[in-house]
Amino acid sequence: MYNRQLNISKANSFFLFGPRGTGKSTLISGLFSPSEALVLNLLQTELLATLQARPEELERLALGAKKPWVVIDEVQKIPALLDVVHRLIEEHGILFALTGSSARKVRRGAANLLAGRAFTYKLFPLRAAELGDSFDLNAALSWGTLPKIYQFDSDQTRALFLKSYAESYLQEEIVAEQVVRILAPFRRFLQIAAQSNATVLNLRKIAQDCQTSPSNVKSYYQILEDTLVGMFLEPFHLSIRKRQRAAPKFYWFDTGVLRALSLSLDAPLQPSTYEFGKLFETFIINQIRAGLEYQEKQYQLSYLLTKDGAEIDLVVERAGQPTLLIEIKSGTVVRDGELNNLRAFQADIKGSKAICLYRGERPLSSAGVPILPWRQGIEEL
Repeated sequence: MYNRQLNISKANSFFLFGPRGTGKSTLISGLFSPSEALVLNLLQTELLATLQARPEELERLALGAKKPWVVIDEVQKIPALLDVVHRLIEEHGILFALTGSSARKVRRGAANLLAGRAFTYKLFPLRAAELGDSFDLNAALSWGTLPKIYQFDSDQTRALFLKSYAESYLQEEIVAEQVVRILAPFRRFLQIAAQSNATVLNLRKIAQDCQTSPSNVKSYYQILEDTLVGMFLEPFHLSIRKRQRAAPKFYWFDTGVLRALSLSLDAPLQPSTYEFGKLFETFIINQIRAGLEYQEKQYQLSYLLTKDGAEIDLVVERAGQPTLLIEIKSGTVVRDGELNNLRAFQADIKGSKAICLYRGERPLSSAGVPILPWRQGIEEL
């Protein structure tokens, strides 16, 4: 079991959301002793059928257990339970730990996620800091960092797991919840969305490739974001209005799942290639995102791209602190000329600080721009 960096307060009921396989159940099992919590897993068919037919049965189970906590795994399967949960919190002071792979269905079935009566946490794949000495960058880029990946001892079994994961996402998250009526375009969309990872989105072009409408593609991307298997990175601009007009980028949550969906698992990764660079960028941005979520930082993440093609990979806006302009380089050497855009943007954006993260091992500097080993740079954030 890995020591996760997400610190959950037991002073209040809470939701714990995260994609399938990120370790939610394992984290919860380590948080509560058997004498402390009644655990109800909605993946158990009989229990699921009972509570679907009679959500009020939860009250009998919770009060009968005579324990301070009730854990409900996969709560999004029965959103109607939240009405009972609400009543038990208010009338009996019972505390609830509610886990799920999607807040989407919960929101459709309950007003405002218990109207603030439960905290909300998110769990992501393992961070490099959580893996410690067992972390290997090439393996992380090739196979991702879902906890179960580290139970397999061969690339063949890792590939089989990731292919199965990609398929089970279709079956369990999409088909079972009846989110998408016609599955064929969505299947095509998943592959194209994976191939479009870390690039500025062109919904019309993606819709043509998927043989569906741009409105459907927009809805598909919203499903991915709601189920936490990816995130939008909006364009940076000091004007909110202009920021809303430009197209976002989309980053998948795990490089292994990304490669499975893009049908590239069988091709060994090669440093200094375009694919390697995009995977490294995706990995770093996800590491930063997870770390900020775990620290409960209200930082805003975006990217910067000018009309003439000058780009900054990641902009981190921090209230009361300098805005960070982060360039991500997948090489082990960074040449001075590669940071010209970073220096120019730092001069143009008042109160900003430029940083370059790279794959090398030594902290360097180029004309006042720190060039940091990526692990050091991330932890300093």
